[in-house]
Amino acid sequence: MKQEHIHFYYTSDLHSHFENWPKIVTYLNQQTTHHQRKGETYFLLDNGDHLDRVHPATEALRGIGNIELLNRANYDVVTIGNNEGITLDRSELIELYQQANFEVVCANLTSANSLDPDWLKPYKLLTTASQVEVGIIGLTAPFTPFYQPLGWQISDPLQSLERYLKELKEQADVIVLLSHLGIDQDQEIANRFQDIDVIIGGHTHHLFKKEQWVGDTILTAAGKFGNYVGAIQLTWDHGEKRLIDKQAKAVPVSSYVEDQPTMKQLNHHQQTANQLLSRTVAQLPQPLEVNWFKETLLIKQLTRTLQDWGEADLAMLNAGILIDGLKRGQVTDFDIHRICPHPINPCIVSLTGQALVEVIRAGLTEDYTNLQVKGFGFRGEIMGCLVYSNLILKTKEDEQGSSHLVSVEIDGETIQLDKEYRLATADMFTFGHLSPQISRANKKTFLMPEFIRDLLRPTIQQLAKML
Repeated sequence: MKQEHIHFYYTSDLHSHFENWPKIVTYLNQQTTHHQRKGETYFLLDNGDHLDRVHPATEALRGIGNIELLNRANYDVVTIGNNEGITLDRSELIELYQQANFEVVCANLTSANSLDPDWLKPYKLLTTASQVEVGIIGLTAPFTPFYQPLGWQISDPLQSLERYLKELKEQADVIVLLSHLGIDQDQEIANRFQDIDVIIGGHTHHLFKKEQWVGDTILTAAGKFGNYVGAIQLTWDHGEKRLIDKQAKAVPVSSYVEDQPTMKQLNHHQQTANQLLSRTVAQLPQPLEVNWFKETLLIKQLTRTLQDWGEADLAMLNAGILIDGLKRGQVTDFDIHRICPHPINPCIVSLTGQALVEVIRAGLTEDYTNLQVKGFGFRGEIMGCLVYSNLILKTKEDEQGSSHLVSVEIDGETIQLDKEYRLATADMFTFGHLSPQISRANKKTFLMPEFIRDLLRPTIQQLAKML
């Protein structure tokens, strides 16, 4: 055999969108059956963020159901996305892959103060039918402030790549990178590390319907939520002992029928989740309203809980973090998850009074209240108004109906512009453009592994006694 086709199929950023998974499995089964008949080598890969605790089944099972899905689909190698790495506590992440029938590769993640779990490897060598060695190396986004409190050491991905690429080149004929880093990093890697044959991209949810070339490296990406599966074909010439062709595409799965055994497996996971989330949190004597455009009792009390729990000077949350209200009667863990599904952690940020005033002013505008928020762990629709605890605002409206800040009091005293205050808030404000003052703050402490919804439980229990 002079030439050999090597096939790879991959998923990326499924985020527990299980509605597409049975179709993905049908497509993968068809492709692998075809290659088996032809005697061709194929590998199945996942590029991270397969799980997302926004889904009640993933929440209840802590991602174990996701691993069972990958096992049943006969995956070969996966890497870790930030949703695996930082939305589970250390023991949950270690347990997650204990029963995996596939290899887990992530070259820039290690344990901080103890031995790495047995399943964690920087890379894996796979061998084709004719002994071509394929090296699969993984990298994940370096969210250092989140990994450290959980007991993990996350390293610079490019430095880690440089370190392991040297030994990988000595062993592998072909090198494939599972990159949960984002499109900008992928392009930089392709420019700097020309020994990599294929970069499978993710994290930023970009989609390449056809391979993109950077030098001799191809970049490929399958978007998000399982709407596409990535398909790669490499052609190895045994005479020349090198790859002579590289092709990649993203295949839409919407037209494929659903694999029935997978449907049955998903239904079983959901039934188990329903049982696990049926625990009663509280009995409400009256309903609790949620309104994204005003302070309600529930969001106000949640903000107070956050301040007390974080031992902060004040707290701030956006009303849109609660996506629904609660009816009178029994409240279960399922309800808690339903109204606050975001994998968002509490955090403490040190801000001057001047910076706080700027945050407050920005939040008064109609544009900010109606801002549609995408990413940053937020799984709702809009920002909603900003709600504070231990802070009193005085505002006035102009002729156009816009609110303007008149004064701010913290703990009953006028805010001091040069004083530093400890603000408890949601970690999403530390990213990007949602609040430049908070994202630029030098002192940030992320309170891991709790989510905001973990503070919602005691809040509702307290309200049930008060009402």
